Amino acid sequence: MTTLQLSLRNQIGELERVNGLVSRLERDCGLPAEIVFDLNVVLDELLSNIINYGYTDDTPHEIGVTLSVSAAMVEVRIEDDGIAFDPLAAPEPDLTLPLALRPIGGLGLHFVRKLMDDVQYKRENNRNILFLKKKII
Repeated sequence: MTTLQLSLRNQIGELERVNGLVSRLERDCGLPAEIVFDLNVVLDELLSNIINYGYTDDTPHEIGVTLSVSAAMVEVRIEDDGIAFDPLAAPEPDLTLPLALRPIGGLGLHFVRKLMDDVQYKRENNRNILFLKKKII
């Protein structure tokens, strides 16, 4: 199993470092392009949400990202000290509504649920911990 870790500051510019981490896994582990695309979409969505909405102050915070790859699975762990937020508790968007009637927001978490094979959340020691799994086909 190959595991890479990254510690990010709560700044949007840090997302480029995450893309670099995924690219490194793609190169080192031979990840398929569709898995890389899904990981980049999901990580961008989740980390952007943490950075933009997870903190009530302007002080620096650390967000931990761990990516592990085995022959059959990519596993992701995201940990932050932001306000408690369980993305699995967020309601599913009503995709049957016409676009003009849909509320803004909510689609990103929908994509996370659809692109990953397993998503789990826990709050422990005042930290949000999100676990994601994606099968390698």
